[in-house]
Amino acid sequence: MRILILLGRSLRLRCCLCGQGRLFRNWFSMHPSCSDCGHVYEREPGFFLGSVYINYGLTSLIICTLYPILRFSNTVSPRILLVSATVFMLTFPIWFFRYARSLWCAFDELVDP
Repeated sequence: MRILILLGRSLRLRCCLCGQGRLFRNWFSMHPSCSDCGHVYEREPGFFLGSVYINYGLTSLIICTLYPILRFSNTVSPRILLVSATVFMLTFPIWFFRYARSLWCAFDELVDP
């Protein structure tokens, strides 16, 4: 049950501890701590390195799953598929950046409260 609460809070980009405070000031800038409960988001330097793994892993999983399926089903031409996969690989990690950090905070709270 706790994992679902943490997942819901992270998908709403809220503090994983209280669920009220916002994680991000703007698109790329995080608040140092929660405005409601005071929970410090970055516990130590390099804390968010795990979020890079989440972001890269999900991007790779999507591309490595969908690209061969679409390539060998002959529904999309190879050139269009290559261009669209490249655009996806460049834009999806930028969009998913905030969610990857939020998911990493929730994972850390789940494993080491």
